[in-house]
Amino acid sequence: MKVLFIDRCQVVKDAHMRTYDLILKKRSGQALSEAEINELVEGYVKGSVPDYQMAAFTMAVFFQGLNDDETLALTRAIVNSGETIDLEHLPGVKVDKHSTGGVGDTTTLVLVPLVAAAGVTVAKLSGRGLGHTGGTLDKLESIPGFRTGLSNDAFSEAVKEIGAAVAAQGQNLVPADQKLYALRDVTATVDSIPLISASIMAKKLAIGADALVLDVKTGAGAFMKDTEKAFELARAMAGIGRGAGRETVAVISRMDQPLGKAAGNALEVQEAILTLRGKGPADLEELCLKLGGWMVYLGGKADCPERGQEILKELIENGAALAKFKELISKQGGDLRVVDDFSLLPGAERQIELKSKDEGHIRALDAFKIGSAAVSLGAGRGKKDDPIDPAVGITLEKKIGDKVEVGQVIAVIQARSETSRFLIDSVGKMIRSAYQYSAGSVTAPPLICGWIDQKGDEHHV
Repeated sequence: MKVLFIDRCQVVKDAHMRTYDLILKKRSGQALSEAEINELVEGYVKGSVPDYQMAAFTMAVFFQGLNDDETLALTRAIVNSGETIDLEHLPGVKVDKHSTGGVGDTTTLVLVPLVAAAGVTVAKLSGRGLGHTGGTLDKLESIPGFRTGLSNDAFSEAVKEIGAAVAAQGQNLVPADQKLYALRDVTATVDSIPLISASIMAKKLAIGADALVLDVKTGAGAFMKDTEKAFELARAMAGIGRGAGRETVAVISRMDQPLGKAAGNALEVQEAILTLRGKGPADLEELCLKLGGWMVYLGGKADCPERGQEILKELIENGAALAKFKELISKQGGDLRVVDDFSLLPGAERQIELKSKDEGHIRALDAFKIGSAAVSLGAGRGKKDDPIDPAVGITLEKKIGDKVEVGQVIAVIQARSETSRFLIDSVGKMIRSAYQYSAGSVTAPPLICGWIDQKGDEHHV
């Protein structure tokens, strides 16, 4: 018994020495092999590599980075840490889409039914809102009865039957990423581009889609404030996709001001439905058509992205896109009547008009402040377990480039009847501070900054 006890301790000691060697190697700026990265990630998931050693490794990566081969190896190791979803049995090219997040970003709600109506299979796993950014699952769950917690089998069945599904990520999918993200969050290593790109792309690759379209945000309301940093992240993620054998396109879009006019869950569902009717905000429609055109092209239903956009416009005009959204809602247990009757969605009892105290042309509208104001009302989460109020939010009546006179309504606060006057005043001040004015006319910058095509070629606008 004594010998066995010594042997067991020796095994643990050897494992810790091995991890120490890998940390030292990366800290010294040397490249790790795929086998070494697999060993590290597998050990972390199983518990033989403790948090403090993985924290040291992520900090070494933060300062030394990972090369393309290492980043791809890390992504694959994260994918292989848990279950994957097999879509091979489904016909045609399966296309997925991902956004790095922002305020008023309702593109998934529009794109999934719109692209599916074009005959492209869209299998989408989405997340919840945290901080100033909204979450697709929270938005969809504001539709009465809508279920996002689908099993892998139910998810595959929905995709097979109607060509589309949007669901929550299961606990057994990429468990290494769930552990790593929590660790990075408390060790100031979240904003490492190799770690960000591996985290995002592992979830995408685990779904089993054949092609990916990425929407990488830049600006005040985005994770990447600087455009060049956004391109860097886009390059890294697109490179992982290509390395894993997936056709991958990355579009870089501005998130200096909110996308569309709505910031709030049920409000954004309404805006998505209006866009599918052809009556949505121009910027939301523009981005959806840009991303969707690529999805249709990669899905083999158009000979170029531009033709893909034309197909999508036709599907909006003839009502096929809206009909597909009804199918999606019905298939996932939701009340499809909301498409024709917005009163069936959660609604706030109070609408407080916020009137301008200034005049001029709006030259800036800080998306971060608008998102934070919506969170203060209850539309988002400050912490992971905070409840969401689907009814509350903000409707923007004026955006960059618009002319405003004193007394004109610039935004409407949607609040509950019990919301305190103090909170309403606080939110109002936050919204006002998001607006900046110019005496002369202002032209809003292009929504699309550029893109990286499936060959890896960059296009800047």
